[in-house]
Amino acid sequence: MKVMTNTGKFLGSYRRRIVDDEVDYLLTELPALLLDGPKAVGKTETARQRAQTVVRLNRDRDFQLVEAQLDEYLLKPTPVLFDEWQRLPQVWEAVKDSVDDDKTPGRYVLTGSAPVDDTHSGAGRIPSLRMRPLTLPERLVCTPSVSLKSLLSGQKPALSGAIDFSLEDYTDFILRSGFPGFQDLSSRSLNKQLDTYLERLVNVDMKEAGTVVRQPEALMRWLRAYAAAVATTTSWEKVRDGANAGHDDKPSRDTTTRYTEALTRLRILDEVPPWLPGDNHLSRLGQTPKRFLADPALAARLVGVPRDRLLQGDGPTVTPQDGTFLGALFESLVAMSLFVFSDANSVPLRHLRTWSGDHEVDFVVVGEGGKVVALEAKLGNTVRPEHVSHLHWLKEQLGDRLLDAVVVNTGSDAYRRKDGIAVVPLGLLGP
Repeated sequence: MKVMTNTGKFLGSYRRRIVDDEVDYLLTELPALLLDGPKAVGKTETARQRAQTVVRLNRDRDFQLVEAQLDEYLLKPTPVLFDEWQRLPQVWEAVKDSVDDDKTPGRYVLTGSAPVDDTHSGAGRIPSLRMRPLTLPERLVCTPSVSLKSLLSGQKPALSGAIDFSLEDYTDFILRSGFPGFQDLSSRSLNKQLDTYLERLVNVDMKEAGTVVRQPEALMRWLRAYAAAVATTTSWEKVRDGANAGHDDKPSRDTTTRYTEALTRLRILDEVPPWLPGDNHLSRLGQTPKRFLADPALAARLVGVPRDRLLQGDGPTVTPQDGTFLGALFESLVAMSLFVFSDANSVPLRHLRTWSGDHEVDFVVVGEGGKVVALEAKLGNTVRPEHVSHLHWLKEQLGDRLLDAVVVNTGSDAYRRKDGIAVVPLGLLGP
C-alpha cells in the first residue's frame, strides 16, 4: 500500500499516522524537529519517510563516524535524521548551533528521548512532537464518524455511525497494544515482546536515562503497583505501599522519585494533568494527575490478569468505586486515543476531580477561550444515569463554557441523548 502525504510525497508501504500531518506541516516552517516518545512507538519509521540522510546512532559504525565527523554530517543532504540522538549528546548542541546560523526549514529530524539533563533545552530551536502508540483508526480496524474537532466547535453536531465491536474486541485491542511492530504477532510472540520490553526497560533503558537500578525486582514491583492503579489519582505513597506489600526491602521515597523521573523521561508514564481553570467557576479542585502508562497493554501485562478473567471482572481495584480493572484498561485506551486526537487539534487534555472526590470527570479537552469538551469513559454498551451525573453537574458549573459532553463507551451506535449528551463508541471517535 502506498500512502501519499499532503505534499504529494509517497510513503511506500508506511502506515500513515495522525501525527504525520503535523510532522509535514512543521518541517515546511521549522529547521529542526524532535520526534519524542517511548521506544517501539515508531519514531524512526516516521522520521525515515522524510529523511534524505539517515544516521542510526544505535549502530556502532554510524556512532563512530558521527563522533569523529559531526560537522560533516550536519552538511549532508537534508533532512538529516539523527536517530537515537541521546546516545551522542553533542549532536543536540551541534544541531542547535546549526539552526541558529541557518533557519532553512526541514534540515534536521531527531528521534529519541527527552534531552538529557546536561543538554540545552533547545527552546526556540528544536521543538518536540510527541508520538504515542497507534490509536484504533491508525490500526486500520475502524473508520471514525465523530471527530474531536467537531465536538470542539460548540455546534453540538448531529451524531451518526455504527460499529460492530464487542467487549471482547475492545479487550483484544487493549491486549494487542498499539506498538506498530507488534500488530501482526501471535499471542505467544506478542506476550514475549511485551515481557522483553518491560525487562529491557528495567535493566537497560533506566540506566541509559541516567538512573542506576540497584534492585531491578523492586522496580518491577513498583511498576506492577503503578499498573494496578492506572486510570486513578492514587497517591505515590499508595503506589509505593502496594509495591512492597509482603516485602521488607521497601525503597525510599527518594528512590521511587528517581524511578518516576526516569520513567517520565522515557515516556513510559503518560499522565493526564488536572484541569485547574484558575477562575471562580470551580473551586477546591484536586491537583493530582491521573495515572496512565504509555500503552494499556503494558499495564495489562504487568498485572498479569488473563483475558478470560479480565472479561469476568477480575483484577485489582484501588477502591470499590473505581470499577473493574478492565474498565481501567479501557479508560487507558481512551486516554491514549484522546492524547493523539487532542495533539492533532493543538489543544490540551486534562481531567477534573474535586478536592473532596464528590465529582470527577474522566477527561476535559480545553479548547479556545478556556471552553471545554468533557468526556467520560465507560465500559459497556448502555448509558445509565450514574454515567452522566458528573457531566450534568459540570454543565451546571460552566454553562456555555461547556462546548459538549460525551460518554465514550463500547456500544455500537453514535447518537445524542435527549439531554444533549453525546454517546460515542471509541471505535467511532477520531481527531
